[in-house]
Amino acid sequence: MRYEPVIGMEVHVELNTQSKMFCACRADIFGAAPNTHVCPVCLGMPGVLPVINQKAVEYTIMLGQALNCEIQLHNVFARKNYFYPDLPKGYQISQYELPLCLNGYVDVQPEGSPEPRRIRIRRVHLEEDTGKLTHVGDYSLVDLNRAGVPLVEIVTEADIHSAEEAYLYVSKLRQIVRYLGISTGDMEKGAMRCEVNLSLKNAATGEWGTKVEIKNLNSFRSVRNAIEYEVQRQEKVLAEGGAVEQVTMGWDENRQVTFVQRVKEGDVGYRYFPEPDLPPLYLEASWVEQIRAGLPELPDAKLARYTTDYGLTDKEAAVLAEDRATAEYFEAVVQAAADFPGVTPKQVSNWISGELFRLLSESGLEIGQVNIAPAHLAALIALVNANTINQTAAKKTFKVMFETGRAPKDIVRELGLEQISDAGQLEQLVRQVIADNPEAVERYRSGQEKVLGFLVGQVMRASRGKANPQLVGDLLKKELQTG
Repeated sequence: MRYEPVIGMEVHVELNTQSKMFCACRADIFGAAPNTHVCPVCLGMPGVLPVINQKAVEYTIMLGQALNCEIQLHNVFARKNYFYPDLPKGYQISQYELPLCLNGYVDVQPEGSPEPRRIRIRRVHLEEDTGKLTHVGDYSLVDLNRAGVPLVEIVTEADIHSAEEAYLYVSKLRQIVRYLGISTGDMEKGAMRCEVNLSLKNAATGEWGTKVEIKNLNSFRSVRNAIEYEVQRQEKVLAEGGAVEQVTMGWDENRQVTFVQRVKEGDVGYRYFPEPDLPPLYLEASWVEQIRAGLPELPDAKLARYTTDYGLTDKEAAVLAEDRATAEYFEAVVQAAADFPGVTPKQVSNWISGELFRLLSESGLEIGQVNIAPAHLAALIALVNANTINQTAAKKTFKVMFETGRAPKDIVRELGLEQISDAGQLEQLVRQVIADNPEAVERYRSGQEKVLGFLVGQVMRASRGKANPQLVGDLLKKELQTG
């Protein structure tokens, strides 16, 4: 391959504080009527003064710590000057020379790679969001509800070398902000937006090509597809003897192509200077450490603990640790299982990733809405382990538990799902099935042992699913060998 992609990313994440970054307006603006969550401060009226949102600063510190950053005790807000219709003041209050967080990293694991890829974080800084423009024909409509919502920008070094790595990186970021509880990370609602800076490096000379920016990618799929397309576009330009121009590109989701939006301004065009209406921030080290002490266990740590302490495979652990609410439910069931000897974390994992996920998908519910108490799921697994019910009856019981929240023992008793493990009772059913299926019996005795599964199924049907399948198999083999 002649060229290697060299990619850096800028990811903007809206923080879910109650109020905006510099005023008391509500920050939860999704679905609100346009221009209803505004005030003189976020509208940029003359003479108003901003006030820093402490919770937004705390959330940014949490994120920086989760991304292995150095937290800067002295940092400054700056004016980033540019003129755009969705920016009421004509400038954005952001951070430039002295941001809150510096020099972090995130590790991602590409499929098939023996080692994780480390993506360095250059900076995480805090700023205010802009309004939102909606283009209608020759006109643009502006909604300033979003103006002033707290926003963090996470800037990487150019350490990403494929569309897959970029996809894994933004997925990891969303997972982390959700674990921390500082943002929904919902790209479809604009709570997380991505920009890509991409160039091609000559594999022979090591020389980097011209950087192209791709703006406002609003889904993980768009991130991956836009990078793949832009790499191919630039390779084609260079192969034909052309030169890649330094431009800002958009992404057309319908046509699955990038397109030129404008020539990119350099930082010098923003004319940064310290925000005169806000004092510098001097953070107390004790407060920063208090925030660190309150961080939840993060996904990578959970993965390591689940494989080490619970004996789960990497894949099983990843499924459970993907979402914090799922992980917390899993651990609650494991904790409840201490009262039910023999119930293992792997059994709990299988029920959650199997039957529970299936019913959640069918019902459209989130795991936080599950009716099944952790102790009830542990009790159900214990009933299976004790051969009180078989797997078929357990699934029926679980479905009723999911719908009603009732205890498994009560459901099993009410529906008469107790497993039949009385050999004398099952022998009658086994002999009847053998008598009713002479062809299958003959095939088994001639060496076709797979037929045994069919005969077990016939006994299970005759018992209305209540027979102990292991005992049924043993009894069938005994009868077929002696008959």
